[in-house]
Amino acid sequence: MFTTYTPIGANKALPEVKRRFNSIVYQKNNIVALQEELQRITESNSSIKRFIIKKQELNSAVSNLYRSIEKLEDLGVVIKSVDDGLLDFPSMRFDEEVWLCWKAGETGVKFWHGKDEGFMARKPLVANGFPKLNEKPDMSDLR
Repeated sequence: MFTTYTPIGANKALPEVKRRFNSIVYQKNNIVALQEELQRITESNSSIKRFIIKKQELNSAVSNLYRSIEKLEDLGVVIKSVDDGLLDFPSMRFDEEVWLCWKAGETGVKFWHGKDEGFMARKPLVANGFPKLNEKPDMSDLR
């Protein structure tokens, strides 16, 4: 599904987005642990049965992770990096397609960047959304 968000709409959706994203991070960490377990099984010369059971568990966990990613992105949000906790919400700034940017740990969606730019180029939003073309935003509320 394709959705464009306003800054207000992105912040309204954020609690559900965070909940789903936190689940994805948990699942990813579980997959890493399962991969490590599988490696230990391989190195310890365990039975083929034990290996296959753990491998099937890993396969199932990976499938569930991809389903969770799909469900989050069905909201119109794009995961840019699970490891860095970066998510973008498609938006329109005047007549320009842009991304509203959120990083795990931030209290709200407070930044945006051009569609061909990344996290390092993000710019602050103002209280009522996007700054006007030549307006300098108040940086005091972005802590």
